[in-house]
Amino acid sequence: MQATIATLGYVFSADRKNILMIRRDTRPDDIHFGYYNGLGGKLEPGEDVAACMRREIREEAGLECGTLDFAGTISWPGFGKDGGNWFGFLFRITSWTGTPLSANDEGSLHWMPIADVLAGNLPMWESDRHFLPLVFADSPTPFHGVMPFASGKALSWSYTELS
Repeated sequence: MQATIATLGYVFSADRKNILMIRRDTRPDDIHFGYYNGLGGKLEPGEDVAACMRREIREEAGLECGTLDFAGTISWPGFGKDGGNWFGFLFRITSWTGTPLSANDEGSLHWMPIADVLAGNLPMWESDRHFLPLVFADSPTPFHGVMPFASGKALSWSYTELS
């Protein structure tokens, strides 16, 4: 399977009760317009996924990552523009330095309570609600998931935990 390789990171507040999220609100033609999401983006040639995650957090939030805690991977067949496949590496970022930006070219940045994220109180991809409990678990276990998409909607969700 050919896929766009990407990273998706969740920056935790010091008390681990909030997550820094982007509200994609700058481009109405953005597939994510109006949704809250973690930070991240596409892997560049010659870059490993950890370097990509660190670069994306620096570019999007103005922060330098300390520890990257690997959360898992998700294969998103059919998710991209024109039905392209995506494969994402997910990280928890629990240590970082700097002062978060208030916005970037893609949207505004906000500290959002994890409880609100998990309760579905934010506009976001409905499909994120399947895997975010795994990312935000008190004792997280890395996982590998598959979430096929068609016409902008998740068709199913399955995963295996690595224990």
